[in-house]
Amino acid sequence: MAKKPVKYTVVDAFTESAFKGNPAAVCLLEEQRDEDWLQALAMEFNISETCYLTRITEPEPLDSSATILTPRFRLRWFTPVDEVKLCGHATLAAAHFLFTSSLVEGNLIEFITLSGVLTARKVMQGDKSDALKFENGKAQERFYIELDFPVVPVVEYNSTDVASISKALNGVSVIDVKKTDQDDLFVVLPSGKIVADIKPQFDDIGKLPGIGLIVTAIAPPESEFDFFSRCFCPELGLNEDPVTGSAHCSLAPYWSQKLGKCDFLAYQASPRSGILNIHLDEQNQRVLLRGKAVTVMEGCVLV
Repeated sequence: MAKKPVKYTVVDAFTESAFKGNPAAVCLLEEQRDEDWLQALAMEFNISETCYLTRITEPEPLDSSATILTPRFRLRWFTPVDEVKLCGHATLAAAHFLFTSSLVEGNLIEFITLSGVLTARKVMQGDKSDALKFENGKAQERFYIELDFPVVPVVEYNSTDVASISKALNGVSVIDVKKTDQDDLFVVLPSGKIVADIKPQFDDIGKLPGIGLIVTAIAPPESEFDFFSRCFCPELGLNEDPVTGSAHCSLAPYWSQKLGKCDFLAYQASPRSGILNIHLDEQNQRVLLRGKAVTVMEGCVLV
């Protein structure tokens, strides 16, 4: 029997503008697809992430006292070459797709993922007069999406690779090198301007230990931001990931210790760029990532 066509939506996450932020293809699956098909479609899209949603037919309340059932979906994330355990921007894109397509009621969604249960909450922007905008003559809600993610700890790393890291970043000075417990190198540079101006040498980055390379620095004092970052992941088929929600699960606790605060406005200084509002819940070891998204494309996979 022929498979049903799969509807997809491409969403730019962590931005208010089309063709900025980080793109993700969101596919809602109505029937089972095998692993090879999932990976092949992600390679066909060839953008930083393709995610797959499967509705869980019997949602459960978040706690025993809840009376409204929270919609639940299984969520998986694939780069062009591999499945990953955690992805912020594609989770934001999936939530944006569900909230804007009337597939869920209410303001909360649960995702069952390889990183456990993650939640996405719709947060309206301002008062009622600010919460609507008009596109093509139709009223559209203006809202943020808040993701509830686990902290990804940053640990000490006795690296002998500082010279190799500097070379991979075209010779910039390196202040510190650490590692996340998801096996990404975490590199601190002298200034946000240096982060923004890096000319990465992707062949050299690909030879470094670890899965990815996160670089960060304090933001320029004249900017509105707390810190800058960029993320490079050649091993996952992404020379540079434009806006990386999961990286901020490590950046938030690091900068909380350095700056003595738990609320941040962060800027990812990739060519596409992106902005994240962040709250670190130290007690529960959670990171709340808040951002916007824009739908830029819709279509149908026929095979």
